[in-house]
Amino acid sequence: MNWLQNGVQKWRRLRALAGLRDPQFAFLWDQPPAGEYVSLDCEMSCLDPKLAEIISIAAILIKDQRILLSETWTVLVKPAGQINPASIPVHGLRHQDVQDGLALADALAQLLYFIGPRPIVGYYLEFDLAVINRSLKLGVALPNQAIDISGLFYDRMVSAHRPEVDLSLSHILHSLDIPDLPRHNPVNDALLAAMAFLKLRA
Repeated sequence: MNWLQNGVQKWRRLRALAGLRDPQFAFLWDQPPAGEYVSLDCEMSCLDPKLAEIISIAAILIKDQRILLSETWTVLVKPAGQINPASIPVHGLRHQDVQDGLALADALAQLLYFIGPRPIVGYYLEFDLAVINRSLKLGVALPNQAIDISGLFYDRMVSAHRPEVDLSLSHILHSLDIPDLPRHNPVNDALLAAMAFLKLRA
């Protein structure tokens, strides 16, 4: 990194920290550990990112070419509202199943300390990060690099002869010869995203 890039990075960090409402999370703007990523998945109370509440989260550490299953963090979250009945068959979590879950603020604080400044890996991360950013109320969006495996897969597969690519998770896993796992379990989904990420990086 040359002096100009370093100066721009420092300026962006200072500008972001000036808008940060909770200084305990300033570490998110630190330099991430080399070769480390966190695969993330959340289950939500509904499918509307403007209304959805987080009801479960899983995060798994990736280091170099290894998925560190011993470094898995997962939690149930007690929502303030009701779980949309239409979403229950998807993730299998009813309102009574999450009543002993952590308060959202505590769960998100633990999540941020687990992730740190590392890049975040996932499948269609935009939805999860939109809800997380809305829920955190930090005053600024998370600075972590977001790496979506659907985007990595698209970049690998698209060509002039194949302008359209099936980005369903089933197709991605099949194409990469990754064994499928029961879906909409956040640990399984984070693990699948981590495996796809490593295959796509290879």
